[in-house]
Amino acid sequence: MGRISESVKVILIANILFFIGSQVIGVKAYELFALWFPENQNFHFWQILTHMFMHGGISHIFFNMFALYIFGSFLEQSIGQNRFLFLYFSAGLGAAGLQILFSYLDFNSAYNALLENGATVAQINDLLNQFDGQSYGMMYNGGNALVNDLASSFMVPMVGASGAIFGVMAAFAVIYPNLPLYIMFIPIPIKAKYLIGGYFLLNVYSAVTGNTLLGPSNTAYWAHIGGAVIGFITMWYWKKNQFNQNRWN
Repeated sequence: MGRISESVKVILIANILFFIGSQVIGVKAYELFALWFPENQNFHFWQILTHMFMHGGISHIFFNMFALYIFGSFLEQSIGQNRFLFLYFSAGLGAAGLQILFSYLDFNSAYNALLENGATVAQINDLLNQFDGQSYGMMYNGGNALVNDLASSFMVPMVGASGAIFGVMAAFAVIYPNLPLYIMFIPIPIKAKYLIGGYFLLNVYSAVTGNTLLGPSNTAYWAHIGGAVIGFITMWYWKKNQFNQNRWN
């Protein structure tokens, strides 16, 4: 934990301002700037970017910004501002892309299953058009697994910088794999490649099985995976083909 870097400082401030603004404005801010399912009426193209600055609560933004401060500043000081910004936003976009892909898969699977179980297209579309907090709560908690899958894919927006930050963490592990890291309540150092790699594997397990081991049940695990993969590939390519560590500063 050293001096905060310039890009990280700006990203931190932007996230905090977006969070304060979303708390003041309320639901409308999330309708405009969270990332909605592309078939949803609330979807707008700019949400691919703006969702990275939206968060669902104090703990959400705190842990994301804390990780950005620790890993992001160190990484930016190592590879430079331009490369850091490219990696950060590329990871965020990759995270959004993978999460949307799996949302489509879940949505289409539930949609087709409902049709096979006797629902009509008109009935399903009427269900999806009932977009307000009360109808969503009734649909999501109604006990029908297919309706729940359809509703969660269609009606739950994605917010947070987690995908971009997973990219930063993966890149950090590529260039400093053996750097010892400490985490709270564990008094022994763990190499970055094991700590970050282990955290990544936990997210893969949760994404594949649906069993939440860390974080809330509505965590966008595929976004974490997408961001980490982009960050890893980008940094691996740079390290291998473009420059060596002595020239990063």
